[in-house]
Amino acid sequence: MPERHDETIGHLHQHHECGNFFGCGEENGTGVLREDIKEAAFGKRSADRLLHMDEVNQESLDAYLTARGRARRDLVRASGFMGLLAAIEPWFAKLAHAAETPGASAAATGSARNDAGRLHVVESTKETVRLGVFDANLPPIVTIESGDTVSFPNTWSHFLNEMQPGVPVDKLAQLRVANPGKGPHSIIGPIAVKGAEQGDVLEIRYRKFQPVGWGAVFNNPGALGTGLLPQDFAQGQIKYMDLDLGSMRAKFGTDISVPLKPFQGTLGVAPPDGYFPPLSPGVTSSVPPGPHAGNLDLSELVEGSTLFIPVWKPGGLIFTGDSHALQSDGEISLTALETRMQDMRIQVILHKQKNFAWPVAETDTHWIIVGLDKDLNVAMASAARNAIKFLAARAKLSDLDAYALCSIAVSFRVTQVVDIVRGVHAMIPKSLFTGALRQEIAIV
Repeated sequence: MPERHDETIGHLHQHHECGNFFGCGEENGTGVLREDIKEAAFGKRSADRLLHMDEVNQESLDAYLTARGRARRDLVRASGFMGLLAAIEPWFAKLAHAAETPGASAAATGSARNDAGRLHVVESTKETVRLGVFDANLPPIVTIESGDTVSFPNTWSHFLNEMQPGVPVDKLAQLRVANPGKGPHSIIGPIAVKGAEQGDVLEIRYRKFQPVGWGAVFNNPGALGTGLLPQDFAQGQIKYMDLDLGSMRAKFGTDISVPLKPFQGTLGVAPPDGYFPPLSPGVTSSVPPGPHAGNLDLSELVEGSTLFIPVWKPGGLIFTGDSHALQSDGEISLTALETRMQDMRIQVILHKQKNFAWPVAETDTHWIIVGLDKDLNVAMASAARNAIKFLAARAKLSDLDAYALCSIAVSFRVTQVVDIVRGVHAMIPKSLFTGALRQEIAIV
């Protein structure tokens, strides 16, 4: 990648509590965000022209937030609670099932108390789902507490559930053109977290992904300007595929089958002011990912993984949608194997005043650091710098040693190139570290 000189977060030689990770290292505890999304990031070279049918206020793009927070308060830890939660997961399932029994409304959104917190069931309805936007003006569907679990049964497919087997791609293209500036995603939310405020971090633990029995991959007609290669494919296409949930594979064609890897393409919080031009005050397109996470399309975020998202607005305000049965890195045609979820389940843990500026993820085998920008070179540089800061702070390395370790042992992958803001994620293997050091490394 060509060298780019961006604003850095704090000073590379300083090592505060967070090692300057994601903007939390300025003096006096005030986090400063780097300007990774430059003016050019949202210029006329948009990968998705549907987001740019109206004039964009360029000044708002340069007004990136400063993450506040001078006190480093105790975080909310839940390690003991998590063991208990795992033990009573079958009981959680019974609670969810009880909501569908006679006498209970199958379309209701509600909560059920148990000894380890509260299980909230949020159905997809016309009251809980919006097309292609994060709308922070809406009243919360439910307000949860740290440690609570949320179940999303029967999620909707794209375009408010209008994408169904047999619907042609031209119909989907018409729906997209009819809603300029908005994404195709059926977005559920917002869900508020009690006590969440700017500077906090929400830990999202992905507990369950159970897709329905079909999925679809499509590219719009080239005239819409979506996907990586619209100029090469004037004709749109959609392929519907049956999902074999027993073998967890789908048949793509004769003698071609693909392994399923369900995850949620979009999950995030209300974005910071000035990150992306809003469609109206408090209403932002669901297409571009950012410091609020959102449409990351990070295929590593499967069942058992964890996503850490910085909070920008009171209550955090969680939104989700865009269910995937499978996606490769890049997602070049525009879509993953898009589907719906019979059930999606997350657990939310609140950590106070961590002052991250970007989301970060964790699996059983890796820590995953992201970089985001319209310019893929800048996204790569951002991912590298953030990975270096992570290793310097957590693994007690010098910046130069962290730089070297990234070059020989950390893989940098292109997450997606079709959502205006392109993504790169750095895969840091946990197996690199042993002994006491391995036990000490943690994201929060």
